[in-house]
Amino acid sequence: MRKVFVLDTNVLLHNPAAITAFADNEVVLPIEVIEELDIFKKDNDEKGRNARAAIRALDELRERGRLGEGVPLENGGTLRIITCIDVQEPPPLVSHALAPQERDNKILMVAYALQQKGETVIFVSKDINARIKADALGIRSMDFERQKVDFDRLYTGWRENLVDPEFIDLLRSKKRLETKEQFFPNEFIILKSKEDQRQSALCKYKSEDKSFLPLRQDIYEVWGIKPRNKEQTIAFDLLLDDDVKLVTLVGKAGTGKTLLALAAGLKKTIDEHMYKRMLVSRPVIPIGRDIGYLPGTKEEKLVHWMHPIFDNLEYILAVRKRREDIEGLIDSDLLQLEALTYMRGRSIPNQFIVIDEAQNLTPHEIKTVISRAGSHTKMVLTGDPYQIDNPYLDASSNGLTYTVERMKGQPMFGHIMLTKNERSGLASLAAELL
Repeated sequence: MRKVFVLDTNVLLHNPAAITAFADNEVVLPIEVIEELDIFKKDNDEKGRNARAAIRALDELRERGRLGEGVPLENGGTLRIITCIDVQEPPPLVSHALAPQERDNKILMVAYALQQKGETVIFVSKDINARIKADALGIRSMDFERQKVDFDRLYTGWRENLVDPEFIDLLRSKKRLETKEQFFPNEFIILKSKEDQRQSALCKYKSEDKSFLPLRQDIYEVWGIKPRNKEQTIAFDLLLDDDVKLVTLVGKAGTGKTLLALAAGLKKTIDEHMYKRMLVSRPVIPIGRDIGYLPGTKEEKLVHWMHPIFDNLEYILAVRKRREDIEGLIDSDLLQLEALTYMRGRSIPNQFIVIDEAQNLTPHEIKTVISRAGSHTKMVLTGDPYQIDNPYLDASSNGLTYTVERMKGQPMFGHIMLTKNERSGLASLAAELL
């Protein structure tokens, strides 16, 4: 049976191509959605760009017919814009509880009116509260899940494998060992002896020649930072591997994601001169109530948002006992801090790029950021899917976890899930219990 999908505005603000994501069914946009897109189109952020993209797509569809009557889509479905509704008998909840002047409620009433006429209606929204109200009206509702992943089964980047004890000895002596088993490129394997699992070896799978490789020898201290567990050791191996162009570090607060990425970037940039500079950026999303506009130049504004980066850099420099300070690194053009907003449209070659707090980016924003990488550029995405400040994202729909699932299996991609908190006993307890 053909279904009718009524889209909320936030779906198009999240992904302007959403109108083509419902196969051969009918997609309905209430006129209030168009009005809200008109409001957002003036903004210079990602929502504004997506609003403009959605409006352009709708304008192109006008060539296929009248949008009010329905126009065909390339996937076999149709798109229709509804300008008015006729609800014959609104339920008590509608007449007494839902304010009719609210646009969100008008969008819901379009779905309700279509359902009254016998249509199989599904209301699609990124707004949890809107989905709750739809359910109260008896309307089936859903999140937009085209770019969702199963976070509970997210690729971890490593696994354990039981082998004969001779296999472990052979790997240690030969330094490279072919295998007939299949793993993801750059996946790490903990080989454990079948006879005594205390006998083990940590290695990396290289898909080019289908072999196991032991870890690098320069990963056990990087700019004074020593890995404290196997996951951090794996992270350093990926971060220092020039063949791996994209690395994702996912984990809760205190697992060392940002610290490891910055230490590796400083080593590759300053010590090995593999990259021209290290570029660090993070989404400008406040925690809690925003304090409003900040005075000063772009650099002075960025200082407030980059304090977590400065804290980690100061710690690394103190441990390393280097003469350089953060200002000196910036003045010498070895370190650059940039707002994500200003990365759009750029081509960034020969740089070690660290994108912190990437869990606050949408899949479309992540694609925009990664596509900025120029020749001989390495990009590192770090983030904690449990701490998302974007109201329309969760652990399964954010750009970071989406990237992990889509990129696994690519030879130039590496990933590790960090689970052990190494910041402090108090931080570990808070991450576990609060």
